[in-house]
Amino acid sequence: MVTTRTQRWILQRIVVDKMSVAAVAANLGIAWRTVNTIATEAARTLVYNGDHLDGVRCLGVDEHKWKHVRGQGDPSFVTVLIDLTPVIDGTGPARLLDMIGGRSKHVLKQWMAARDQRFRDRIKVVAMDGFTGYKSATTEELPDARVVMDPFHVVHLAASKLDQCRQRIQQQVCGHRGRKDDPLYKIRRILHTRTELLTDKQKIRLFESLTSHDDHVAVEITHQIYQQLIAAYEHPQRREGKKLMYKVLHRIRTGLPTGLQELAQLGRSLWNRRADILAYFDTGVSNGPVEAINGRLEHLRGIAQGFRNLDHYILRSLLHSGQLAERVNAL
Repeated sequence: MVTTRTQRWILQRIVVDKMSVAAVAANLGIAWRTVNTIATEAARTLVYNGDHLDGVRCLGVDEHKWKHVRGQGDPSFVTVLIDLTPVIDGTGPARLLDMIGGRSKHVLKQWMAARDQRFRDRIKVVAMDGFTGYKSATTEELPDARVVMDPFHVVHLAASKLDQCRQRIQQQVCGHRGRKDDPLYKIRRILHTRTELLTDKQKIRLFESLTSHDDHVAVEITHQIYQQLIAAYEHPQRREGKKLMYKVLHRIRTGLPTGLQELAQLGRSLWNRRADILAYFDTGVSNGPVEAINGRLEHLRGIAQGFRNLDHYILRSLLHSGQLAERVNAL
C-alpha cells in the first residue's frame, strides 16, 4: 500500500519524464512489479473511469505490431485508436485513446458498439488505411461519420505497385533479379522520389534508364501515375487537388493496355475507395499523427525490452501517449 503522493510521483515520472518502470523502481528502492502494478491500476482509473473520450470528433484507426514473438496467447497486432481532433482544431497534438487486441472488423466494431451513443454521434470523421474491415466496422457502427483513406497509405500502395512493375520488367528483360549495373535497379530509389526533388544528375539517370529498353515503358507509365497521385495531394488548393485526383483515378480505373497489370490492379483498388480518397480534400484529416504515435509506441516497447502482457502494454501505452499529464498532476 502506498500513499496518493507516491502514486502521483510514479505516474509523473512515467507520463511526464518518460522514465521506464525499472528506473522508477530503482529511484524508490522497491520492486519493479510493485511499481508496475501501481502504474497500471492508476492508468485504468484515469482512462476508463473518467472523461478520456470527451470531445472526440475526428478519429484515427490503424494497426500496430506490439510483439514480434509468436505464441504467448495474445494476438501480435493491436488496433490503435487516436484522437485527431486537437490536430484539426490546432489546439495540440494527437493523443492515444485506446488499443484493442487484434486487427479485424470484429474488434473495431465491438469497441465502437461498446461506446455510448453520445460518443458515436459526435464522431464526424474516421481516418484509416485501406483495410476494408475497418471501413465496414465504421460504416455499420458510425453511419453518419465520413471515412477518409489516409494519403500515406494511398501513396504507399501506389509505390508498392510501382516496385512490383519494376521487378517484373527486370525479370522479363534481364532474366534475373536486379543487380547493381542493371538500369532499373539503379533507379529503384529515384523512382520513389518526387520529380521536383531530383538533382539534374538523377533526372538524367532516370531518363536514360527508362528509355534504355522498349519494355521499360510500363515502368515509366506507372511512375508517371505515381507522381501524379503525389502532385494531387501536394496541390496548394485542395479543391484543385481533388479534381486532379479524380482525373487520375478515372484514367486508370479500367481499359488500360496489356502489360500494365500492376497499374490496372491499383486503378481498380483506388476506384473502389474513391469516395474515401477524395474525402481527404474536403476534411483535411489524415493518419499522419497516428503513424507518429505508432513510432512512439515502438520506442516504448524498446525501453521495456519487450512486453508479454497485452493489458500491461495497453495501459502503459496510454500513460505514455495518451496526453494524461494534466490529469496526473491533478491527482
